[in-house]
Amino acid sequence: MSLPVLTHCPYCSLQCGMTVAARAEDDGGGWEVEGANFPTNRGGLCEKGRSSAELLAHPDRLTTPLVRDSRREPFREATWDEALDRVATALRDTQQRYGADAAGLFGGGGMTNEKAYQAGKFVRVALRSASIDYNGRFCMSSAAAAATKAFGVDRGMPFPLADIARADTVLLVGSNPGDTMPPAMRWFAAGRERGATHLVVDPRYTASAAAADVHLQPVPGTDLALANGLLHLAIKHRLVDTAYVAERTTGWDAVRRAMRQYWPDRVERITGVPVRVMERAVRLLAESRATMILSGRGAEQHAHGSDTALAWINLALALGLPGRPYSGWATMTGQGNGQGGREHGQKADQLPGYRMLADPAARAHVAAVWGVDPDELPRPGVSAYEMLDRLGTDGGVRALMVMASNVVVSAPRADHVRERLGALDLLVVSDLFLSETAALADVVLPCTQWAEEEGTMTNVEGRVLRRRRAVEAPDGVRSDLDVLADLAGRLGRGQYFSADPQTVFDELRRASAGGKADYAGISWARIEAERGVFWPCPDEDHPGTPRMFRGAGEGAERSSTRGYFATPDGRARFHVVHHREPAETPDGEYPYRLTTGRSRAHYQSGTQTRRTKALLDAEPEPVVEIHPDLAARLGVADGADVLLRSRRGRARMRARLASTIRADTVFAPFHWAGEQTINALTNPALDPASRMPEFKVCAVDITAAPAGEDTTA
Repeated sequence: MSLPVLTHCPYCSLQCGMTVAARAEDDGGGWEVEGANFPTNRGGLCEKGRSSAELLAHPDRLTTPLVRDSRREPFREATWDEALDRVATALRDTQQRYGADAAGLFGGGGMTNEKAYQAGKFVRVALRSASIDYNGRFCMSSAAAAATKAFGVDRGMPFPLADIARADTVLLVGSNPGDTMPPAMRWFAAGRERGATHLVVDPRYTASAAAADVHLQPVPGTDLALANGLLHLAIKHRLVDTAYVAERTTGWDAVRRAMRQYWPDRVERITGVPVRVMERAVRLLAESRATMILSGRGAEQHAHGSDTALAWINLALALGLPGRPYSGWATMTGQGNGQGGREHGQKADQLPGYRMLADPAARAHVAAVWGVDPDELPRPGVSAYEMLDRLGTDGGVRALMVMASNVVVSAPRADHVRERLGALDLLVVSDLFLSETAALADVVLPCTQWAEEEGTMTNVEGRVLRRRRAVEAPDGVRSDLDVLADLAGRLGRGQYFSADPQTVFDELRRASAGGKADYAGISWARIEAERGVFWPCPDEDHPGTPRMFRGAGEGAERSSTRGYFATPDGRARFHVVHHREPAETPDGEYPYRLTTGRSRAHYQSGTQTRRTKALLDAEPEPVVEIHPDLAARLGVADGADVLLRSRRGRARMRARLASTIRADTVFAPFHWAGEQTINALTNPALDPASRMPEFKVCAVDITAAPAGEDTTA
């Protein structure tokens, strides 16, 4: 066996440390991975991490560019020169015909910081287009918008993951790490061993809820009302930390008055959570020495998700949590580089370091780093779903590059997105495998994967860490970093780009300097020496910031701006937010609620996990969870096929009877394609602040599926 190389898991935002080593040929060859003693996971890996080596020599791996001369013809192999010349020519011709914004890029939250940064720069400098966004808009955008409004900065988890073990009370809202990031559960278990109390808010009785002391089971789409109801009770029982509110916040009086509308009986009618359970929950949260409120996509992927996140932040502020030791509000980032991927320019309105594209000072700073005139930079573009919805139309993108994303499976109203992709003049997809989106492309570019590349990632804690090359890439495969630099050269802008990841990271440091996500003091050498560095880190003498929002004299780092928080006056902001019904509610034609999410064995669109034997053996197909009482009314037996239908599409899945879900709600995972694409049903109604689609609730009809019926027709 070769010497193991320390790197990080290719899946979720924990970015668990692992080693990769080649096995001897007489031991079967190939590679194997083992968990490493990294601060996040301390040697633990979930089944996805343990099986990740299967991808390194997978027979489906793409190793040569594919092109086709028309959509009616099959792919044929091509040289890199032919493929990239074709892409560059089509991008140039499209822009000459329809304008600069007609060429765009859709990125992904799994790309390294260097590739995410380069993607944003490529669109703005090489294409001079406003048309870029990424799949993180479908994941973290509501929490990011809320944190920015309340605290002035979005670092999803403003303290180390290990702090969970030191909290006396933890409330999980719409997050199920027991299934989605199992190694994190060691910290929850350590807390319970100390005597901590855990509460879970979820319409399902999940693995995380099963490990908790209290389960609050609301109607999907009512988390905001529940948060306001708990705050009403905190005010009623004099549990508000009035000294903290007076010293560190603003806007409290308006919120306090607004909470009069959320008396307990009304909130019980809205949410279905009994008053006695709310009473117990708020006392546990308020009377604890150290309390955390951790939210996830279940609360945030709604047309009012940013307001829901603000409601939970209001509760955290009223109880005096942010900045207290082992306390605060945080959101559990999902994608591998979900934090770093949203900091450095993939979002339509942002520049590196969380600078805003519409800000003249931000434009001037970044343009100076890039060596271009600020007036050359485009204005903000439209969000991810809005871009996809307008593909091929007047004023929309006509030539699209897709990197590290499989939108045919992951986007809401997926059948419509497939149609829009078909209306493009050019679709280019970079991927490891021929994903469902790549199968629709005109040009497919084979890219390197996690163990074949160097770079950095920023994990759930805001810890910037190193991804190291452990395996040589197959002949014919290139990094997205290299591809973007090459394309920029073919477009006459190559002087602004490098294909070397360390060179790109050093430029990212300069571009982020002085921004809210400041990486200026983080070097690859420091990351190696310190096992990761927490941002903000404005210079090389700065220790990094494991814990944010702590005041002077409290034994921890203080915010780099005046006061406790990254707002102009250093105070956190309360916001008045009110419960509103989901964009779509059950009616006579569509009488049930569908909610979606991840399952334990699979990840994101399933492009990788549906090709991993160990994970397919564990979960060979998706199932829709149906309460036995609802199944009895529908005449559906356990294991029978059912059809789910919404106003946008339909899907066919096998039923699993589960008393752990509400009787008015069904749950299905979103990792599957074809007739099992649950996002064919989901609602693209957008949050006005974050532009997040409403993945987590829509109205559906459910019927037993006739044998052999083709639901894709």
